[in-house]
Amino acid sequence: MQRSGGIIGNTGQPWVLRRVRLTWLSFMLFFILVFFPLIAHYYLTTIDEAGGPDKRIFGPRPGGELCEAKHVQDLCRIRESVSEELLQLESKRQELNGEIARLNLRIEACKRSIDSAKQDLLQLKNVISQTEHSYKELMAQNQPKLSLPVRLLPDKYDPGNPPPKSAQSCRLHSCFDYARCPLTSGFPVYVYDTGSFPWGEKLDPLVKQAFSSAIKSSVYVTLDPNIACLYIVLVGEIQESQYSPNASPSDLEKQLKALPYWRSDGHNHLLVHLSRKSLTQNFLYNVSTGRAAVAQSTFFERQYREGFDLVVSPLVHALSEPNFLEVPPQVPVKRKYLFTFQGEKVESLRSSLLEAPPQSFEEEMEGDPPADYDDRIIGTLKAVQDSHLDQVLVDFTCKNQAKTSLPTEWALCGEREDRLEVLKVSTFALVIAPGDGQLVASAGCSMRLFEALEVGAIPVVLGDHSKLPYHHLIRWTEAVIMVPKPRITELHFLLRSISDNDLLTMRRQGRFLWETYFSTSEIIFNTILASVRTSIQIPAAPIREEPAQEIPHKAGKLAGTDANMADNGDLDLGPVEVEPPYASPRFLRNFTYTAADVYRTWNRAPGPFHLFPHTPLDPVLPSEAKFLGSGTGFRPIGGGSGGSGKEFQAALGGNVPREQFTVVMLTYEREEVLMNSLERLNGLPYLNKVVVVWNSPKPPSDDLLWPDIGLPIVVVHTEKNSLNNRFLPWDAIETEAVLSIDDDAHLRHDEIMFGFRVWREARDRIVGFPGRFHAWDVNHQSWLYNSNYSCELSMVLTGAAFFHKYYAYLYSYVMPQAIRDMVDEYINCEDIAMNFLVSHITRKPPIKVTSRWTFRCPGCPQALSHDDSHFHERHKCINFFVKVYGYMPLLYTQFRVDSVLFKTRLPHDKTKCFKFI
Repeated sequence: MQRSGGIIGNTGQPWVLRRVRLTWLSFMLFFILVFFPLIAHYYLTTIDEAGGPDKRIFGPRPGGELCEAKHVQDLCRIRESVSEELLQLESKRQELNGEIARLNLRIEACKRSIDSAKQDLLQLKNVISQTEHSYKELMAQNQPKLSLPVRLLPDKYDPGNPPPKSAQSCRLHSCFDYARCPLTSGFPVYVYDTGSFPWGEKLDPLVKQAFSSAIKSSVYVTLDPNIACLYIVLVGEIQESQYSPNASPSDLEKQLKALPYWRSDGHNHLLVHLSRKSLTQNFLYNVSTGRAAVAQSTFFERQYREGFDLVVSPLVHALSEPNFLEVPPQVPVKRKYLFTFQGEKVESLRSSLLEAPPQSFEEEMEGDPPADYDDRIIGTLKAVQDSHLDQVLVDFTCKNQAKTSLPTEWALCGEREDRLEVLKVSTFALVIAPGDGQLVASAGCSMRLFEALEVGAIPVVLGDHSKLPYHHLIRWTEAVIMVPKPRITELHFLLRSISDNDLLTMRRQGRFLWETYFSTSEIIFNTILASVRTSIQIPAAPIREEPAQEIPHKAGKLAGTDANMADNGDLDLGPVEVEPPYASPRFLRNFTYTAADVYRTWNRAPGPFHLFPHTPLDPVLPSEAKFLGSGTGFRPIGGGSGGSGKEFQAALGGNVPREQFTVVMLTYEREEVLMNSLERLNGLPYLNKVVVVWNSPKPPSDDLLWPDIGLPIVVVHTEKNSLNNRFLPWDAIETEAVLSIDDDAHLRHDEIMFGFRVWREARDRIVGFPGRFHAWDVNHQSWLYNSNYSCELSMVLTGAAFFHKYYAYLYSYVMPQAIRDMVDEYINCEDIAMNFLVSHITRKPPIKVTSRWTFRCPGCPQALSHDDSHFHERHKCINFFVKVYGYMPLLYTQFRVDSVLFKTRLPHDKTKCFKFI
């Protein structure tokens, strides 16, 4: 029991010791693991704080100390840069988010505004539609509906009006059937084929050929006789070998009555007898022509029916055109001889007059014998020649055999060329009327008149009973001196007393009459038609316009606005047209112009508003109304809106308050320059359209993009490269005002508008920018072209100028062809030719606006004007044009129109010019 207890007691003590040791060991481990790190951390921290920031051992160090290696430094810089960029991007992202939010708000507001604007626009459209409808209703109530009358076509076999009591008493109202010639008929004329009738074989071949050629060029000739207003029959001149004074008149009467449309009495027929030679033929004297009118150069008083028959001029230039270079100049005014006359008096009774029973000459005469005055004329003229007060040439005996003529008629002496040489050195040319007072018109006198007008000798007709060609329409007193035979003793004093200015005026008017009515066969035929048409008051056919063959082109981007062109400060140039282009009114005065202005239209060439309006060419222009009526006091509704200040700037005002102009731009293979010029026209007020005359045979490039200026750009194809194409009356030009401008011209919008306003005040003149003048070269006795700066000018270059479209018709169709041929030969001088034409017509100089003398755009390629031969050619052009016109039509002017908005800049070495504002 003791052992057992002892063993148990001995073994329990170590177990307790082991347990104590484990507890102590656990406590020590816990103390080391928990308190020792805290004590170490505290100790170390205390050491770093005691040593300072530079002696830290275990604390955090600056980045530079950790990045002492090179590659470590690069990585650090990259890290810092990326950090900064990330911060910036974040900032921008936040800003953009804010901007997007604001824009979304604005988009929503714009959508609401668009919806509101659409509603307002729809309401406005409804209001406009209702207003237009109301306007049309008012117009329909207050204006009657006008339309052209229905054209009446009479029956083919209609005998017409009842015949008059006697064929000698025929007048238009009694012998002409107006029913065949309505006002809207267009005056159709049917011409018989003379080769189909017996008398056609006897006609002079040259007369027939010239007559046929003139018919082909007439716009009035028709091939349908059933609608014809007038029927023309060519009955003379008969060949000398076929002419017989003793021929029976009944043969010709039978042939005339056999005409298919004679209708028993020949109403609305015109028998034409053209005298080509000085031989006087009057085989129609005893022929009964019924109610048919007669047009010839020889008439007896009992034969001539006033207001019904026509006294026409002789046909001298049958198939040839007159050579203008052979025509003597109109200056000097006074020539070698004061007056000349060459002729022989025929006393025999030789004539073509046949009557049954025949009558002697004395039986036909009434009153005193004709030899009384003729003998006095011979004696007086010889006395003037013998006095030697003035150099005169009179010859009453022909060196060669005198030409055959009628009794008491003064026969022509010598050949035509010899007579013209004498007339070229004569101031006056005497035309002595036949002594027979019954012979009111003769081919011999008409031939003398024709030759005198042709070479510029002023005709002096002795005998006031003579009837000159178309005397009922032409005021001959403006070109011819009419002196009764009893005043022969005062003739010398009368001729010496006429001033040089009056002489030049009469000579110029005579030249106009000769060129316009007598010079060629075509003109003579058209003059005959124009005389009949004017007498029956039918408006002339409008002159043709040049059809514009448009070249297709592609419009590119919307043209911008050149700051140099559009920066006008506070100046309001006017509204840019937003409605369709507005064309000038057309065909406004056709009837009243024909009926009321007969003498004015037939007798005026050198005048501001008489531009060959009804010459045989009948250039009745579609837009002549405003041109001819611009000087009247008529003010349409809406006029006077110019006002003052801002109102004046924003509206045209005046008598034509609504008007536009067309730009005509000539170009030749300079596409870039052309595109720039077209872009500069963007935003130009009152611009109707732009007509680009493509003068190159090569078409524009396929990839060429044309600027979109908001207005039509018509590109016109031309048949050949000619500067005359600039002035063709293109049908695409629908306005009266035309701005001719080069493709390299550089003009501001305010300058163009100022020029347009000035032109509206002087519509009959050229209004432009660069001025030039002509000068007389004393050393070479010729004219010179001068482009130096000067206070005086006589021309305005049409490379930047306004003119009336009327002048385009005159330039292309009326001006002598020789001038246009020279322009084509030199490829130059078209602007000089236009200035000559306008000055010749108006007798006024052009108008220069602003102080510009050049208008070329900077940096553009050089034009033809920079060639050395340019000025030499222009010298030649001026002298050639003077020969064609016969005198120098250009007039000097010191007048220049400037706006108060412009400042004149003159070189310091130039004398200041007078400036008219």
